[in-house]
Amino acid sequence: MTIPSTTPLRQRMIEDMQARNLGHESQRCHIASCKRFAAWLGRSPDTARADNVKAFQLHLIESGTSICNRNRIMTGVKFLLRVTLRRHDLAAEIYHLKEPQKVPLVMSQEEIRRLLAMAGSVRVRAMLSLAYGCGLRAGEVVRLRVGDIDSAQRIIRVVQSKGRKDRHVMLPDDVLVILRQWWCERYCRYDADIPLQHRWLFPGRRSNKPLTTRQFSRLFHETVAAAGIKKPVTLHTLRHSFATHLLEQGVDIRKIQALLGHDKLETTARYASVATGMIAEIASPLDGLKPVRKRNKKT
Repeated sequence: MTIPSTTPLRQRMIEDMQARNLGHESQRCHIASCKRFAAWLGRSPDTARADNVKAFQLHLIESGTSICNRNRIMTGVKFLLRVTLRRHDLAAEIYHLKEPQKVPLVMSQEEIRRLLAMAGSVRVRAMLSLAYGCGLRAGEVVRLRVGDIDSAQRIIRVVQSKGRKDRHVMLPDDVLVILRQWWCERYCRYDADIPLQHRWLFPGRRSNKPLTTRQFSRLFHETVAAAGIKKPVTLHTLRHSFATHLLEQGVDIRKIQALLGHDKLETTARYASVATGMIAEIASPLDGLKPVRKRNKKT
């Protein structure tokens, strides 16, 4: 069996992405997008014409591709056309559609309690506690190393996350307790030769690899089912719930922005639309209306 070699065009694109310091996930998505364009085109993308680029965008929408995925795919194709092929005329044919603004789905604090109570193991409870209690993304939880937990300063270092940024989040006492419980149970046979600070907090099945986000998601949905939660929640719902509950508690929105690692305050401000506790406390102008007295008719 022969392994197909990387085509010269793909290799050029990979080198262009590496030269611009694109992250591994961005590179993977861009390559997959261009493969989809090439498969639809039926030939190499370097032979594409303007009408092909227009038709492909129409094809994505007509085939039921969501606006979010459609924009993501065209971002990868645009990189190929504009950077690697230097076809600025074709890149100019690419347009992005405005994505609908959706209100984030949030779990109540009672649902969070049920979720944590139904965790099938100390490991699962620790991971879910990190996702909700610290507002971490799924990928940030599974990529935590022992050295990222600073129990002395009560902080967690999130290293090179989305946008290649580092940030600090708080380390709640309850999370620290459950992490210490997990460390006592953690299987250390496969990474005993690795320095303690560099070991994965949640090792996966493969040697010196962390648990995958897919495995974490499976464990999460098993726990959701056990807790009897019917909402269409995902792991990211825990992060939404973290931000919303902090906002309801009166935490300054700029502090929440820093904890989440958002560049723009507007991104964090959307949680105000789902902070049900804050919304319920707002007095309606209807409450201020005084009943109108009826005038007695003169006889």
